[in-house]
Amino acid sequence: MKSSSPDSAPLARRTNGSASRAKVSKNIDNEMEKSTNGDYAPAGVSIRNGPVTDEMDIDLPALNGKRKARVSTGKPVNYNDAASSSEEDNKPLAKRQRTSVSKAKKDESDSDDAPIARRKSGGKLPPSIDGSDFEQEEKKLAKEKIHIEKKAEKEAKSIRAKESKGKKPVIKESDSEDEPISKSRAKKANGAKKEESDDDVPLTQKIAAKKANGKAPVKTPAKTPVKKPAKGKAAKKEESEEAEAEEDEEYRWWDAPNKDDDSIKWETLEHNGVVFPPDYEPLPKNVKLVYNGTPVSLHVEAEEVAGFFGAMLNSTLNVENPTFQKNFFNDFTEILGKNGGAKDKDGNKVAIKEFSKLDFTRIFEYYQGKSEERKARSSAEKKADKAAKDEFEAPYLYCTWDGRKERVGNFRVEPPSLFRGRGEHPKTGKVKKRVMPEQITINIGPNATVPTPPPGHKWKEIKHDNKATWLAMWQENINGAYKYVMLAANSTVKGQSDFKKFEKARELKKHIDRIRKDYQKELKSELMADRQRATAVYLIDKFALRAGNEKDSENEAETVGCCSLKFEHVTLKPPNTVIFDFLGKDSIRFYDEVTVDPQVFRNLKIFKKSPKTEGDDIFDRLNTGQLNKHLANYMPGLTAKVFRTYNASYTMSTLLQELKATNTSLHEKIKLYNDCNRKVAILCNHKRTVGAGHEAQMGKLTDRIKGLKYQKWRTKQMILDLDPKQKKKKGAEWFELDDDLTQEWIEEHQAFLVEEQRTKITKKFEKDNEKLVAEGEKEMKAKELTERLGVADDLAKKLKKENKTKKVEAEGRTPSVEKLEAAIEKIDQRITTMNLQAEDREGNKEVALGTSKINYIDPRLTVVFAKKFDVPIEKFFSKTLREKFNWAIKSVEDDDWEF
Repeated sequence: MKSSSPDSAPLARRTNGSASRAKVSKNIDNEMEKSTNGDYAPAGVSIRNGPVTDEMDIDLPALNGKRKARVSTGKPVNYNDAASSSEEDNKPLAKRQRTSVSKAKKDESDSDDAPIARRKSGGKLPPSIDGSDFEQEEKKLAKEKIHIEKKAEKEAKSIRAKESKGKKPVIKESDSEDEPISKSRAKKANGAKKEESDDDVPLTQKIAAKKANGKAPVKTPAKTPVKKPAKGKAAKKEESEEAEAEEDEEYRWWDAPNKDDDSIKWETLEHNGVVFPPDYEPLPKNVKLVYNGTPVSLHVEAEEVAGFFGAMLNSTLNVENPTFQKNFFNDFTEILGKNGGAKDKDGNKVAIKEFSKLDFTRIFEYYQGKSEERKARSSAEKKADKAAKDEFEAPYLYCTWDGRKERVGNFRVEPPSLFRGRGEHPKTGKVKKRVMPEQITINIGPNATVPTPPPGHKWKEIKHDNKATWLAMWQENINGAYKYVMLAANSTVKGQSDFKKFEKARELKKHIDRIRKDYQKELKSELMADRQRATAVYLIDKFALRAGNEKDSENEAETVGCCSLKFEHVTLKPPNTVIFDFLGKDSIRFYDEVTVDPQVFRNLKIFKKSPKTEGDDIFDRLNTGQLNKHLANYMPGLTAKVFRTYNASYTMSTLLQELKATNTSLHEKIKLYNDCNRKVAILCNHKRTVGAGHEAQMGKLTDRIKGLKYQKWRTKQMILDLDPKQKKKKGAEWFELDDDLTQEWIEEHQAFLVEEQRTKITKKFEKDNEKLVAEGEKEMKAKELTERLGVADDLAKKLKKENKTKKVEAEGRTPSVEKLEAAIEKIDQRITTMNLQAEDREGNKEVALGTSKINYIDPRLTVVFAKKFDVPIEKFFSKTLREKFNWAIKSVEDDDWEF
C-alpha cells in the first residue's frame, strides 16, 4: 500500500500542545531497540485482566527528579462512609449523602475536571489470575494463534490464485450506491451465490443462487396481503395455525433473486404506529416529598420527577452516586421553577436549595407498597392482566412489509424516568422527558392508513421513505440521539443485515495476508502517520480493540477506543508487555495486560515520548475515518470492526474443521463446542470479569453433585438390605461412602431434602387452592396442608433413623437388586454430566462465550457443528436466537459448509 506523505498526515488532536514529529529518525529507532531488548514473551496474547502489581515502565514525566510510579489499580467508588453509624441510618437518604459528597470533592482524583483514567474506577478490578490454568491456556493458545494465522495466509493466497486464473468470477461490492458493482467470485455458501456489500449499502438486496444440492432456486412466494393479527387467544391460535400451514412457504430471502434497485427497502408498508406509556397517576394526598422536615406539595410534573428518584431508593448504585444526585437535583429544581415551586400545607412557598435536605422516604414506601401489591396478585389475576395487555398490544406486534407479515421490535415508547447510563456516564441522573406524539415521525407506505395519534394530539410528520427501514422515529432529550422503531431481530431486514456482516468478514479472508504483511512492514515506517496507523491496525487485529471515535466530553461519556487512546490509558512494562486501562464502549472499563510484538512496544514508547503527558493522544496523527479509508483500499467496505467478526469466525471455523465426529454423550459434545468457543473468546479477547455469584453457583453445583453421590450411597445400602451377600460379591469398598461426604454435610443435606419437600407440598397446596377458587369451589382448609406435610415429617424421621442404625431400607414398589443397580447406573450418568457442567462453567468464568457466539461467530458454524455431531440446535441457540438466526439454520443443509 502507498504511504501517506508528511504533508497529508493529520496533525495531532493536542490537549497540552504536544504532538509527535512527522518522521521517526533512525537514531530514535536504534535507541528504542537497545532499551527494550530482553526475553520477549509470545506476542499477541492477553496475559490477564486483573490488577497490575509489578513495576511499570518509567516513561511517565519525572517529578522533582524522581520518576512517578504508575499504579493501575484504583479503589472502587465509595459514595457512602462504610462505617456509618446507626444514627446516620435513621436520617433521610439525602442527608446521609452530604458527608460522602463533600468527601468526593476533597479528592481531586474524583473531580469532574480530572481525566477519566485518573479518577477512581467505577468498580473493583477483575481478580488477578497469576499462575492459574487460565493463563497457561492462553500461552498454549499463542502457538495455536500463529498456526491459524499461517493457515489464513495460505488460504488467502489460494483464493486469489484461483480468481486470477479465472476459475471463479470475481464480485466486489461498490463503496457507494453511485458506483457500479463489479462481478465477484461465486463461492459456494449455503447453496447461494455470495454477495458482499458495505454496511451502508441497503440491506434488502436478495441473494441469487442455486441450492448446494443442485436443486433449482426456491421460488419467492407471491406477495399477498397479510391480515391484521387477531386479539387474545384467537391471535395465538391463528399464529400457531399459520406457522404450521405456511412453514413451507416462508420467505427464503437468502435464495430470492436480486432486486433491480437495492436502495429501495420496501414497496408497500403498513403498521399501527407505537404504544405510549400510561399517563402519570398523582400520588395520594398523604404521600409527600419532605424538605428539611416539612412535607411539601408539588405541581404534578415536579411530583412525577420526584417520584422517579423516590421509587429507586433501593438502587444505591445510582441514588448514592454524587453525579446522579447532582444531575437529578439540577433538572428537578428547574422543573420546580417552571411550575410554581414547592408549597407547605398552608400554601407558603418552600425554597428547595439543597439536595441533602430532601427526604424521599414516604414516596419510596408508597411505590414499594404498590410493587408488593402487584406481586401478591393471584395467578389468575396475573394471567388476566397479561391477557388484557397482550390484547391491547396485538395490533402493534406486526407490520405488513411488501405483503409479508413481519414482527416489529421496539414498538413501545420509553416511559419518562431518570437516565442511568452505563459506567461513569456524565449525564446519569438527568430526567428523561415524556415523549409526546408531536415529537414522533411516522414512516409508512403512501397508500396505507396512517395510525391515529392519541386524542388531542398529532404526529410531528408523516413520511413515505421507502429507502429507510424504520417505522417511527423521535429524538430523546438526554443526548439528542434519535430513537427508531425497527423490525424485530428475526425479521427479514435484520437477518439480511447479519448475513451481510458475516459475508463481509468472509470476504476479508482473501485480503488478510496482505493487510498483515503491510502493517508489519509499516510498523518500522519512517513516517509517523504510517507507523501509528500500522500500530493501530495491529492492536485492532490482534486484540479486538474497537477503533474508537472522538467524543465531545461535555455531552458524551468519555469513552475511547484504539485511535483515541490517551497517554494515561497505556502503561508499558518491558520487554514487551502493554497494560490498557480505559473506559470502553458503554462506559465499561476495559482493563487488559497483553504481550505485543517488540516493534509495537517500541512504537508505543515512541508515541508516548516526552513532551507528551497525560491528556495527550497516543495516535495523534490518526483518526478512525482515516484508518477506515485506508482499510477500504484493500477491500470495499472494510472497516476496523470487520476484524473482530473475521477473527472470531475464522478461528472457530479452523477449530471445528480439526474436530472429528465422536460417539460421546450429548453433554460431552456440548462441552466440546464450548471449549472451541472459549478458545475463540480468549484469542479474540472477549473477556469478562468473574461474576459476583460465580462462587455461589459453583458451590450449589458441587452440593448437587454431592447430593447425587449421597443418593447413590443410599441406593447401594438398599441393595445390602435386600441381599447382604452382595457385600462379599461386589467388595466392601463398593458400598463405602465417598470421602467428600462428611457426616456433618450429610445431616445438612438431609435437612435440605426435608425442607425442599415441605416447600413443594406447600406450593402444590396453594396452587390447588387457586384452581379451586377459579372454578368457584371452596378452598381447602389448613388441616389438609398439615396432613400433606406429614410426608415430609415421615422423611425426617426415616433419615434420622438411618443415621442412627447406619442401615437403609429398600424403597419403591417391588424393589430388586437389578432395579437398584440400574438406578445407580443412571445416577452415575447424572454425576458425569454435572461434573462436565462444573468443569465447563469453571473454565468459562473469565470469558464471554455469549459475546463471541451471538455477535462475532458466524451462526452457520454453530449449525454445522450441530449437524456434524448430531446435537439439537436448541442446545446452542435459545428460542430468541433461533428466530434471529433462522436464515443460518435453514440455509445450511450439510455439515461441510465452511466459513
